[in-house]
Amino acid sequence: MYEDLRWLGLEWQEGPDVGGSFAPYSQSERREVYLDAWRILRDADAIYPCTCSRKDLEQAISAPHDDADEIPYPGTCRAKPWSPENFPSPAGVSWRFRVPDGRTVNFNDALQGETRFMAGKDFSDFLVWRRDDIPAYQLACIVDDNGMQITEVVRGADLLKSTARQILLYEALGLRPPAWAHCDLMTDDKGVRLAKRHDALSLRALRQRGLSPAQVGEKF
Repeated sequence: MYEDLRWLGLEWQEGPDVGGSFAPYSQSERREVYLDAWRILRDADAIYPCTCSRKDLEQAISAPHDDADEIPYPGTCRAKPWSPENFPSPAGVSWRFRVPDGRTVNFNDALQGETRFMAGKDFSDFLVWRRDDIPAYQLACIVDDNGMQITEVVRGADLLKSTARQILLYEALGLRPPAWAHCDLMTDDKGVRLAKRHDALSLRALRQRGLSPAQVGEKF
């Protein structure tokens, strides 16, 4: 990936391959930072342990859904009693964020404009820690961005709903969120977004086809 991006003409000042003042940059080396955030959420009752498997969730959701990044959660474990003292670590179960049902999350996106989602309707209680004892994307993302003093996040419009989730996490942790800019996605001639599985249009494939960085820019 680094090789392809440099071939395209992109450069960066810090990161896993070049170092920097906010190292370490590899999430596998940042576990203690994530655990600190998990403990804050646990002690505030902002999260709860969940023993549901993916199969359980798929069986519980009979209606079709379009949430590509997370299966809607029916709330099976939400009301089950538990005590922080019984969970000195997150290992052994999944952990979900208790979304405030009916709360509208608004944010102004630099590219998409005023955006809003309703917690409990547009998204449900989401994962912050996985059963295999790894922090989930939503938690790791905001902990890293805050710790590295990120002031503006630029990413694809397919993550707009994740931003609403992350804003709730920022609030629960007492952190200030960055500014947001969500870019429209590249699509094929049928309007289907380009993804990793479309290897014919990967940078590596285009390089091997003989295209130059300038031609790639013109193509997209």
